[in-house]
Amino acid sequence: MSRNQISGNLQDFTGLSILEQLDLRENDLDSDLPAMPKELKMLFLNRNSFSGQIPQHYGQLNKLEQLDISFNELSGTIPSELFSLPSISYLNLGSNILSGTLQNDIKCGHNLSFVDISNNKLDGAFPSSLSNVSENRVVKSDGNCLSGSLKHQHAVSFCTEADGKTKSHRVGFLVGVIVGILVIIVILGLCIVVTCKRYYSKGISEQHLLHKSVQDSFSAGFSSELIANARYVSEAAKLGREDLPPCRSYSFEELKEATNNFDNSTFLGDNIYGKLYRGKLESGIPVVIRCIPLSKKYSIRNFKLRLDLLAKLRHAHLVSLLGHCIDGILGERIDSKVFLIYEYVSNGSFQTYLSGDSSGKIFNWPERLSVLISVAKAVHFLHTGMIPGFFKNRLKTNNILLNENWIPKLSDYGLSIISEETDASGVKGESPNSWQMKKLEDDIYSFGFILLEALVGPSMSTKKEATVLNAMASFNSQDDWKQIVEPVVQATCCKESLSIVVSITNKCISTESWSRPSIEDVLWNLQYAYQVQTTADGDHRI
Repeated sequence: MSRNQISGNLQDFTGLSILEQLDLRENDLDSDLPAMPKELKMLFLNRNSFSGQIPQHYGQLNKLEQLDISFNELSGTIPSELFSLPSISYLNLGSNILSGTLQNDIKCGHNLSFVDISNNKLDGAFPSSLSNVSENRVVKSDGNCLSGSLKHQHAVSFCTEADGKTKSHRVGFLVGVIVGILVIIVILGLCIVVTCKRYYSKGISEQHLLHKSVQDSFSAGFSSELIANARYVSEAAKLGREDLPPCRSYSFEELKEATNNFDNSTFLGDNIYGKLYRGKLESGIPVVIRCIPLSKKYSIRNFKLRLDLLAKLRHAHLVSLLGHCIDGILGERIDSKVFLIYEYVSNGSFQTYLSGDSSGKIFNWPERLSVLISVAKAVHFLHTGMIPGFFKNRLKTNNILLNENWIPKLSDYGLSIISEETDASGVKGESPNSWQMKKLEDDIYSFGFILLEALVGPSMSTKKEATVLNAMASFNSQDDWKQIVEPVVQATCCKESLSIVVSITNKCISTESWSRPSIEDVLWNLQYAYQVQTTADGDHRI
């Protein structure tokens, strides 16, 4: 029921005892938040006009896993129980008018991986339990009046004065609206009595102007943050790639025909997310088909919602999902297999072009930087292009593919939302004790390892943690860095460009997750390093 322009008040939902999911995001609802049943697991009410306070009993919904009530007009304090719900993993309270101080002894649930309290009127100290975040938790707190070492906070006066100003502005606005309506009614009545025809023609013209003013408001009437979010969501929801067909459902017979009945010659390999086959659709488009093993825990409706979400992720540097096939449906459950159909990317993985031991093409430093920037853009899109974002994307150099035009595309992203959680030992070719795998769920850490391989070659992925840390320490020595950096990198880089990337790499693979940079910071540094390198290459040619 999302994005349907539903308006009015919501009533009490507690009578719907078996309700588990409710998605009413992006409508025109303007009541207080309604009461919810105890069995509820997912609640999305963001981008409406809900007002009032967050009901206290929301902190007692022990089965709630995801709650998004951002971009409303909610006020009052935040119930501390929301953070400690036993099943909660995603909590988005951003862009409201929530105020007060957060309790310093707030406890966070073990599953809580994302918290957004940004752009409210919160003040006081930031709770230590939120600042000392785990490796898998993202916390956004910008745009408040919180004290401490947090960035992008307002002065305390901004939050303390906001309530009084908001109320007075609302009263003035309502009075103005009422007076304006009365004046308009009187004028319209007189116009109808005097000349109906003139009013009618004029009304058409005014309607056109009103329509134009509404359109203009979308570019000038909202905050920059809201416009940015709307842009990303729009890009994710639309095709964005004119050279590829829209995502659709395929029959199992179509896939058998595309792969010659899944002949062994079409088998490409397998990993934690299932077997891969190469095929060609009836239209002639080459594809890669992934067969995913699934448990019976998903209902058909729930799984299709997840697939629809994946299908919206279209980006120039993502391998696009073209369709899916669900084979083996018993009632409302999936009993057999699910196939995902992706575009085929022909020139192999980024890892192939990183080592001097390779018999083929080896990327120089500017080429490596170009690939890294493209992948950083893709990761930034995954984190911000949908609400909620896609994290835990298993970023690795052999998941970065290159097409016939050498454009990099990230694969294996977002699959955690439709596949069983599997231990790292389930990935073929990776040691069960691989120290990198323990931190693979952190995209920034994983991207740091991609940066490291771009500097020293893919052989580093087989090293022990102590060896890698010692290698990174060598980057701090002007005499030792040449011993570990790939010769082709040394021959084609300028010192300043390399230094920028080394610095951001060190930050990404920090053992302290809280000290790692954001993907925006990583992208900015890579673009700056590329600019420095381009300038140096130009000076050298002169």
